[in-house]
Formats: sequence, C-alpha cells, structure tokens
Amino acid sequence: MSWSQKPLEEVADFSLGKMLDQRKNRGGLMPYLANVNVRWGEFNFENLREMRFEPGELDRYGLRYGDIVMCEGGEPGRCAIWKDQVPGMMIQKALHRIRPHPSLESRFLFYSFLKKGKNDELSGLFTGSTIKHLPREKLAKVLIDIPPLPIQQRISDILSAYDDLIENNRRRIALLEEAERLLYREWFVYFRFPGHEHVKIIDGLPEGWQRSEVECLLELQYGKALRASDRIEGSIPVYGSSGIVGSHQVALVEGPTIIVGRKGNVGSIYWSNENCWPIDTVYFVPKERVDFWLYLALPSAGFQSTDTGVPGLNRNFAYSRKLLRPSKHVRRLFNEVVEPMFAQQTTLENYNQKLAQARDLLLPRLMNGEIAV
Repeated sequence: MSWSQKPLEEVADFSLGKMLDQRKNRGGLMPYLANVNVRWGEFNFENLREMRFEPGELDRYGLRYGDIVMCEGGEPGRCAIWKDQVPGMMIQKALHRIRPHPSLESRFLFYSFLKKGKNDELSGLFTGSTIKHLPREKLAKVLIDIPPLPIQQRISDILSAYDDLIENNRRRIALLEEAERLLYREWFVYFRFPGHEHVKIIDGLPEGWQRSEVECLLELQYGKALRASDRIEGSIPVYGSSGIVGSHQVALVEGPTIIVGRKGNVGSIYWSNENCWPIDTVYFVPKERVDFWLYLALPSAGFQSTDTGVPGLNRNFAYSRKLLRPSKHVRRLFNEVVEPMFAQQTTLENYNQKLAQARDLLLPRLMNGEIAV
C-alpha cells in the first residue's frame, strides 16, 4: 500500500501555550511545562513551576494523553509524547501542543519528528539570528509521510520497544540515585554512619568532622566551547549546564568527573563516569579530586548566581561556600558502600546508549518505508 504526504496542519491540531505574566494571569495555580522541561523523547520534571490558569483556559493550554509537546524556541523541534505523567499539566508559550487527528498515530508522528530532527530537516524553517524559533505558520507546513494506520502502529511498536526498555532503565537509574541520596542523608545529615554510637559529638559535629570551604575540597576548571556545528557525532558525551547536549568523537576531560553548571542552569551537578567534553557553560572537577561522596555533597553547597545581568556562577563565590567534611575513614567507607550502585548506573546508562543507537539505525529505514513491516 502506498504512503501519502500531507502538511501537518491537515493531520493535526496545534497551538502554543500560555504567556507567563504574573501581573495579568488569574485563576488557580497549576503546574506547567517550559522549554527546559522537554527533552527528546522524555520530560524533565525537576524544578517544575506553576502559573495561574482560569477554568476557561484549561482545555486551550492543557495536555491530553498522546499529545506531542514540542519546543518552539531554544532547540526548536525537540519534542516528546505526553503520557499523563503529572496530573493537570499545562504548557507555557515557548511550547507547541500538537494533537494528531485519528488518522495519525501519535507515536508515529513523534518518530517522524525525531527523524527530521536527526537529519536536520527542520532547521530551514527556523527564524531568528541568535535565538532560533519554529513559529506556528512554519510548523503547519511541515510535510509528514503517512502510511496506512496499521503500518503506522507496527512501525511505532518496533521503535517503541527500544524506547520502553530505555525508559525502564531510566526508572531503575532514578531509584539508584534516590537510594544514594537517602544513604548520604542518613550518614551525613542525621549522623547515623556505621560506628556513630562510639563517636563523640563536639559543637554539633561528630569528632574529627569540620566545615570546610569548597576550595579546600576540589578544583573547578572551565569547560571549553564546542559549537554544535563543530561536533562529530561519536561516543563521547558533551555536557552543558542542562546535562548531556550532544556527542563528539574527542574527549576534553578524562573521567570520572563532576560537572557543575556555570551559566544557564546555574549550580546543576552531573556525574560522568566516562571521558567527556564539558562546554563553556560549565565547570568540571579533575578526576584526581573526584569521588562519590563529593558528588552527593555538592548540592548542599548552595551554588547560585551572583550576577545581576546574565545568570552565572562566579568561581570565587563557589569556592567560598562551605561543606560538612567528614573524617577520612567515614568518607572512604561511604565511597566503598555506594560504588556498586554507581557501577550499576553506569551499566544501565551504557545499555541505554546501545539501545538508542540500535533504534536510530532502524529509524530512517522504517520511517522511509525501506523495511517492510
């Protein structure tokens, strides 16, 4: 059976989210997605914000299961499928809500966008010289290759099998991360570390512990700029202040390392067990000063922007923050206990990379109809 090709406006309804204006907005507070919350194929619900919405706006700006949520600016075209992960979710103006007609399967539409994004097929529609945008009128004209619905569903089932495994591994990683944080809190906030019953508390701290400035514990080195156009896709993760922002074939830093957001997502903290390339919006900690305890301790340092103009983390300010420094024995013991958890995380993350690579090999051939399903 043949495939048809239609502009998006003929096979889906779409609209932008609501403008954030605290002076004008009325109604009850509800959570909303912003550009930073939308990744390729997934949503990041950290630092989720709220806005006021009136009852008459709920349908206009609300999400339903199966909607495609797409970035209008930032990295235009980046999108994910909404699956009712958070009840009552709304969207901000920087996002398109795309609702496919019954003749178009939402997963198939997402994979169409994913293919176009990977092949750089959308960039010709962008406007703006510095900050890129994908306006509604341009999005409406995007051509979608559409096979019969049973073929759409079969293609989506094949590709979703990879993404379902990836999502399951992400949940397992999140559980491991939560276990690490809980263990850190038990040992270094509540002071219930092994043998704590036999350690004196002096001035509110276990004997041998002290509060130290961050500068005494680590070194923050600047990342190096690497434009997207200069990256050669490979196995080396490229880190920005929002996490992994791409890949490259050459590493700047030997792992393990800790990445700290310097501009943009100020104070964000990431662990990279492998060699990587931190760009100029982040700092990184050389591997000689890195361990699991330090990674879990850094969020309590209170890193924040001190600049009045463009948000940024001043290195001297970061160095001046203080952390509770345990005894060498307890720190070493903690690293030994959590090391298997971090090793399992690394295994799952590597497995996810292989699953994504396998999916991406199939993606263009399935979406072009080259493989019969």
